[in-house]
Amino acid sequence: MQESPVAVVTGGSRGIGRGIALALASCGHDIVLNYARNEEAARATAAQITERGRVCRMVRGDVSRIEDHPGILEAASRGFGRVDLLVNNAGIAPRVRLDLLETSPESYDEVMSTNLRGPMFLTQAFARRMLELKKGGTVPHPRIVFISSISAYVASPSRGEYCISKAGLAMLAQLFAARLAGEGIPVFEVRPGIIATDMTAKVKGKYDTLIAEGLVPQGRWGTPEDVGRAVAAIARGDLDFSTGQVIEVGGGFSMRVL
Repeated sequence: MQESPVAVVTGGSRGIGRGIALALASCGHDIVLNYARNEEAARATAAQITERGRVCRMVRGDVSRIEDHPGILEAASRGFGRVDLLVNNAGIAPRVRLDLLETSPESYDEVMSTNLRGPMFLTQAFARRMLELKKGGTVPHPRIVFISSISAYVASPSRGEYCISKAGLAMLAQLFAARLAGEGIPVFEVRPGIIATDMTAKVKGKYDTLIAEGLVPQGRWGTPEDVGRAVAAIARGDLDFSTGQVIEVGGGFSMRVL
């Protein structure tokens, strides 16, 4: 049985997931790197993890497919013999941004399956295993993180299904925090703001202008590394008496300033 803590990061091959995985590797975690399709990107991230002196196990699996969940779980619990941290990061945007009056049931179902339904049942499975590992003394301090978005409370009528999924994810974090508080498993929501990733590259010009006009008080785009540092603080146990809390990584976006 290895002694190094193990973190599972879903959707960890690039963007925010990569930033999180690398931050956790830098603070001493071995990584189970989940990805759905982009194996090349996952291998690139895995190489950076091993450069940091940590072990990385890649596991392919689509979180929207419940039948893929056992493989993700076993990559940690059997592959490493433990799982100390689950980071629910995998998420998708609508394939096409459409007015709320034109949004299709197919787009809604696709986004909700990955962003909300998948994390619900993946976390259920991991929480059960964490309770076993904690009771057995293998993992004394398991933790769970949900990566949501400021879209949990900011309405964007051109991508309603995404906003609904993130609002639901915020409540899911609260539900698991409430259920597991007495079991000694703290649960957190990390809420990124406007972060420079592949997902936001297509709207870079729009947000460059809005940020320059003061939308983000700190005056810059966020980075995957910013989000990674927040998750690393949770992983270290710095916030263990703050279960259920929302940590917004948004450069002050949510502040109301006159």
